[in-house]
Amino acid sequence: MDAAPDRTPLTRDFFDRPVLEVAPDLLGRVLVRDSDDGPIELRLTEVEAYAGEADPGSHAYRGKTPRNAVMFGPPGHVYVYFTYGMWHCMNLVCGPEGMAGAVLLRAGEITEGAELARKRRLSARNDKELAKGPARLATALDVDRSLDGADLCGDPNSPFRILTGTPVEAKQVSEGPRTGVGGEGSVHPWRFWTANDPTVSPYRAHVPRRRRT
Repeated sequence: MDAAPDRTPLTRDFFDRPVLEVAPDLLGRVLVRDSDDGPIELRLTEVEAYAGEADPGSHAYRGKTPRNAVMFGPPGHVYVYFTYGMWHCMNLVCGPEGMAGAVLLRAGEITEGAELARKRRLSARNDKELAKGPARLATALDVDRSLDGADLCGDPNSPFRILTGTPVEAKQVSEGPRTGVGGEGSVHPWRFWTANDPTVSPYRAHVPRRRRT
């Protein structure tokens, strides 16, 4: 019989490491989202690392702006961005303060609060699709820009926390190029996922936008 997931919260020291160490180590951890509607818990199964100003695929590649300021630390906070004029995506900030780094949460399994997640994700055909993809994950957890900067580690009133869970063994961690990232950032194999997990989203290569004629 498998042991129950460890419910010890992760501390800020966990996130105060290089982004490429933190990202695969997040697999199997449990994200807790508290709200007035009730709690949801999600076991992380897919993530992507973004290495700030050293990474052409990162929002922080060209430096600090009001939009990406949370990425520059301190670690252990939530970075939320709005994309394509309709979706939010949730990231966890890591690395030393002053050096931008974040891990995009791409997919997970809802382990508690599935009924609430279903109400937010009416188009999901089954529970495996509730948080299968970063926009779906954020929708299921009711994440928007108002939660940008939320503390994962030190604020007892925060809507988020990360539990130790059941870390995925290294041999079960797969890696490959990041979904939808083009240009120089496309060469980095910084997408990490739990092998053979049905909640992992499909990989899609970057497709350049056509210029209007």
